[in-house]
Amino acid sequence: MRHLKAHRKLGRDSEHRVSMLRNLATSLINSRDDRIVTTLPKAKELRPFIEKAITLSRRAVSLEGNGSEANGVHLRRQAAAFFHSGNFGRATMTRRGQTPPPRSAGIAALRRLFDELGERFRDRPGGYTRIIKMGRRTGDGAELAIIELVDNAREKEAQVSSRKKTKGSSKKKTGETKGAETSSEQKDESANEE
Repeated sequence: MRHLKAHRKLGRDSEHRVSMLRNLATSLINSRDDRIVTTLPKAKELRPFIEKAITLSRRAVSLEGNGSEANGVHLRRQAAAFFHSGNFGRATMTRRGQTPPPRSAGIAALRRLFDELGERFRDRPGGYTRIIKMGRRTGDGAELAIIELVDNAREKEAQVSSRKKTKGSSKKKTGETKGAETSSEQKDESANEE
């Protein structure tokens, strides 16, 4: 029996599983569309993993008062455990006249997490991600899913366009009803004249 065994093993040992979740989290945070496609069990495992990191960034944004900088650094270091660290041999690998290798994606993800996403989700008490099922993959039949961050740019554009459509349709309806009223009034007048 699997009593008190909360998470999925995903066919991997623990080091491989944690590394895979860190890679998925980094990909999700760094993606331009705020969404990635993966299998459904991986998406379900990634959701609590990434939401804990976003909660840390939310706390860092809302810090105020004495010692807030130290607490902010502490929260940033805690969140760094959810991503892979940067290049360790960065300084020793460069030679004179060569450009240094780029920082790793984990550092870019951490920067975006605390600069942008913490502010975006400041007033949201949880539920930062959404999982959308896509169906089965043709090769192996695995269930695919999209995991995305809520309140993204596409979502906001869709809300604005739907508001414009509803406003535009209400204006058309009022114009159509006025036109119908005037035509019915003209019919009544012509009937009265006869």
